Amino acid sequence: MNAPLFIGSEIYRGSSYGARHPLSIPRVPTVIDLSRAMGWLPPAQYRTSPRARPAALTAFHTTAYVAALQEAERTGRVSPAIRARHGLDTLSNPIFPEMFRRPATAAGGSLLATELLANGGAVYNPGGGTHHGMADRASGFCYLNDPVLALKALFAQGLTRIAYVDIDAHHSDGVEAAMSGTPGLLMISTHEENRWPFTGALHDTAQGTGFNLPLPRGSHDDDAAFALHELILPALCAHRPEAIVLQCGADAVLEDPLSRLAWSNNAHFDALRHIAPLSPRLLLLGGGGYNPWSVGRLWTGLWATLNGHAIPDHLPDPARDVLSALSWSRKGSTPRPAHWTTTIRDTPRPGPVHDAVRTGVRTLRARMAAHV
Repeated sequence: MNAPLFIGSEIYRGSSYGARHPLSIPRVPTVIDLSRAMGWLPPAQYRTSPRARPAALTAFHTTAYVAALQEAERTGRVSPAIRARHGLDTLSNPIFPEMFRRPATAAGGSLLATELLANGGAVYNPGGGTHHGMADRASGFCYLNDPVLALKALFAQGLTRIAYVDIDAHHSDGVEAAMSGTPGLLMISTHEENRWPFTGALHDTAQGTGFNLPLPRGSHDDDAAFALHELILPALCAHRPEAIVLQCGADAVLEDPLSRLAWSNNAHFDALRHIAPLSPRLLLLGGGGYNPWSVGRLWTGLWATLNGHAIPDHLPDPARDVLSALSWSRKGSTPRPAHWTTTIRDTPRPGPVHDAVRTGVRTLRARMAAHV
């Protein structure tokens, strides 16, 4: 099989949602720079993301919404009516100079990935994973929903069994709203319970196509491993997907400011390592993540894992320089933990599996058995 491909763009460099927004931090540029500093991203494996055309976006999003998003970028403002209808110019989804071009580039990357996967393989689009976007409005920092566009494109290729797995700390409400009840689709989401957007309850079946496993605050690596081996992998094996879309939001790790889960990044690496062999096609996406060091290290480690590269215990100087150059207004002048700049792999964070996780998995396994 051909080597995995990485999709990136320079539009992420210097583009942010504003100085006070959680997405003021660099994410994709850190992954590109750190991967190159490690010698893991040769030119032959890199593809520049195209910007999705408006017509391609309307495979899911409404024409009126796409037009409103373009107009908001062009003029730098929206009317009260557009704000109310489309969720633009809010604290979560502010106006900024690249507010159409940047998400359209992320969407274009995921659509390109589906084309590159036509004959099999693995493609990584860390700028993707914007799973909260709705058909007619922005939501949760997500102006467009590239996972939905990718899933629809894969089905349009003639595939009949696809799986979407989402291990972001926040429930993939936009994907579920768009794709619930789709024949041949399996959706699995693990996410923090009682966390925005307050959807994805254990009893929510996504019209028979989904499994939602809310995780209690403080869930750690062993909770993640239990969910992976007792729920996610058995469900995938039973479904036998022709393609898997895996969203790996980095906000489930302990250091993230927008969740209270306590994973190390090893949980993500282990999930990828076990999930990737279960389908001939894998689209790996980014997602949430609001600590620049934990996001950059985690998403770079995913790229290493996808390629089978050994992750060293100590980084060479060029890689350290990439991480040392990062800053974060939320931390101010607070000293950074040494491992944020000297390593990629976190120290594991084990613990007893929470009773709520065992009970949730048991409930979902019983539901799975009833449908076999």
